[in-house]
Amino acid sequence: MEKTHLSPAIFAQFPNIAAAQSTRHGGISPLPYQSLNLGKSTADDPANIAENRQRFCAELGFQPAQMAWARQVHGDQIRQATASGGSEGFDALVTNVPGILLAVSIADCTPILVYDARQQAVAAIHAGWRGTVAEIVTKTMNYMEQSFGTQGIDCFAYIGACIDECSFEVGNEVAEEFTESFKRFDVERGKFFVDLKKANAAQLHGFGIPQNQVEISPYCTVVHHTDFFSHRKDAGVTGRGMGVIGLRG
Repeated sequence: MEKTHLSPAIFAQFPNIAAAQSTRHGGISPLPYQSLNLGKSTADDPANIAENRQRFCAELGFQPAQMAWARQVHGDQIRQATASGGSEGFDALVTNVPGILLAVSIADCTPILVYDARQQAVAAIHAGWRGTVAEIVTKTMNYMEQSFGTQGIDCFAYIGACIDECSFEVGNEVAEEFTESFKRFDVERGKFFVDLKKANAAQLHGFGIPQNQVEISPYCTVVHHTDFFSHRKDAGVTGRGMGVIGLRG
């Protein structure tokens, strides 16, 4: 894989949607951020990040100035973006305004992208284990229902590459936050492993999105760290990828 991004197959039937998860390929950042680092929260040269964002957005038919983003805090707050630009303290973004590219930053947490094909609205959600436990996906879908009239049957969703169950070893204090359905105890390791993809998929289905309208990435940021940034694999010194979705103008 040497592409700058993955295009979710679930959205291919909708030419009016731009949606992607970035890889770490095709940028200009040096080690340890090589190469398509999109994250301003890193110690990478801002000029590199600006060029990387330009390249990534251009491939989707957007400009970086059209992005709406937030400084994420692993919470459950949702922002309705009526214009591009940044904000503070949100982990989910929604909009029904064409020409805005919603962006969440990723380096092991789960990116979830949602498109409401009837009401023409989109969401980009950042769900680490804290956000997953706080049911940020459920809360975002409820927010879309209240704001746009969104119904589950009309939605299509993508759960992107993140830290997979096989790599997400957690302590008891994290494991006890999850029900049995979303964790596995490894007797040999004496540790629990948590499945963030499964837990977030359950929230999408719980809102009424049919199983065949949810795509789950087969990639793991830790196992496939040559293709994706992984905070855990790189011991905290790494770049940031993005999950993005927008209605074309």
